[in-house]
Amino acid sequence: MMNSYLISCSDGLGIKEKDTVKKLKHMLSEHGCSALESDCIYALDGRAGAGSAKKRAEVLNRCFADKSISHIFDISGGDISNEILPFLDYDIIASSSAVFWGYSDLTCVINSIYTKTGKKSLLYQIKNILHDHNGLQEKVGQYIRGEGEDLLRIKGHYINGTNMSGIVIGGNIRCFLKLAGTEYFPDTRNKILLMESLSGGSARMTAFLNQLKQIGVFNNINGIILGTFTQMEKDNVSPTIEELVLDVTEGNLPIFKTQDIGHSLSSKAIIIGGEWK
Repeated sequence: MMNSYLISCSDGLGIKEKDTVKKLKHMLSEHGCSALESDCIYALDGRAGAGSAKKRAEVLNRCFADKSISHIFDISGGDISNEILPFLDYDIIASSSAVFWGYSDLTCVINSIYTKTGKKSLLYQIKNILHDHNGLQEKVGQYIRGEGEDLLRIKGHYINGTNMSGIVIGGNIRCFLKLAGTEYFPDTRNKILLMESLSGGSARMTAFLNQLKQIGVFNNINGIILGTFTQMEKDNVSPTIEELVLDVTEGNLPIFKTQDIGHSLSSKAIIIGGEWK
């Protein structure tokens, strides 16, 4: 049985989620992965985080340094993961064989790891397996055990162009933009930019997309993956995210739309730092 850690690098979990964590550990063990609880999971002392930024970073550094660990599952989300970035030991992370998993606000950590080390991470919320939509439990289990990659098989269609290639960066558009102007923002040249979002309507996405345009991202990437934009799609807003992206990129980039990546409980995983296939 392989070993893993559970951690919260963004907003800490509420104490009421202890039962959820217990169920998650049990389910992972059924798929051959013993999950240890790190020192930083639950919010403490009125803080948003499970400890200070420095403490959370130190715990993550220790997780990466533990040679017995195969996977590090971040089970948080929220707003504050970017405050740990200056305290991470990227030399330790680069030399570790452990794979980091997280989504939403962990877009900050995942892209910083890639920028500083070239190391791949999985954009995925491991707690989703508790809901087992479309057989996700077995897909995750197979991937963890190295027995298959159904978890990564993403369906969708091109709304512009017919193909693209490059290394995938990005994730949640709001959280990815927290890295803009910092040393943690990835080199976007010849990359595939993934974008998804939980909240926000057309106005907010227009602002985010134009910030990306104004810092030159759309001038040098090879293409775009659009995941789910939950609130926009639920409210059936106009213009749609597809229309907004086609407009801001002036139809000059391949764009692939999928419902398999995002905040849905049935979402699959994608490798940030991995080649788009």
